[in-house]
Amino acid sequence: MMINVTCAALLLGLAFTVTAEQDSGMHEGFVDVSVAIPGIVAHARYAGPDNFMGTPVTGYDAGKVIVSKPVAEALARVQAELVNKGMSLKLFDGYRPQRAVDHFMRWIADPDDTKNKAAYYPDVNKADLVELGYIAEKSGHSRGGSVDLTIVRRGADGSWTEMDMGSPWDLFDEKSHAASTSVSETAQANRKMFADLMIKNGFKPYTEEWWHFTLDPEPYPRTYFNFSIK
Repeated sequence: MMINVTCAALLLGLAFTVTAEQDSGMHEGFVDVSVAIPGIVAHARYAGPDNFMGTPVTGYDAGKVIVSKPVAEALARVQAELVNKGMSLKLFDGYRPQRAVDHFMRWIADPDDTKNKAAYYPDVNKADLVELGYIAEKSGHSRGGSVDLTIVRRGADGSWTEMDMGSPWDLFDEKSHAASTSVSETAQANRKMFADLMIKNGFKPYTEEWWHFTLDPEPYPRTYFNFSIK
């Protein structure tokens, strides 16, 4: 069952809707990326403590990466190009429940909780993370249009190794900006290759984070979903 709650707020001049669903299952327009694209690598970091807050995030009740069906179709095209090169996409996050974003904002409001500062935002004040564009009160992830991901290579032993992108996922720092020149030339070249591949298959990059891409056009541009990942 879905109950639409129309909000009076505006986003880019357009009214938007937040959906408040009972946690009876996944919305029909979404899929588990590991099921939709066999062989893709998924590591749902917000489902565990290995993230900037240091705790599982509200709404991530299972270690799955969920994406909207149009995003899955576009990712499948990217994956098809990588497989022949012994490579794969690795997803850290896809659909993000609005309740998870609300958890982010509660964390932002607590100045004393900085246990993972050294690993995720060593040179940035926690209170500035929203203003600097690293965390948003309303996220494209919740609209089902955005993904956080990288490229991995398969080694001789069958294990996957992340390509050198110059900074790890969710490092809130200027070196994570897509066009940063403070990272090595190898990392810059890898970022460009990655971005070119994603753009070719219908995604647009985000200047502040090399790992963040949004399908263009978005499948649900005015809707923020709130079903939990189970």
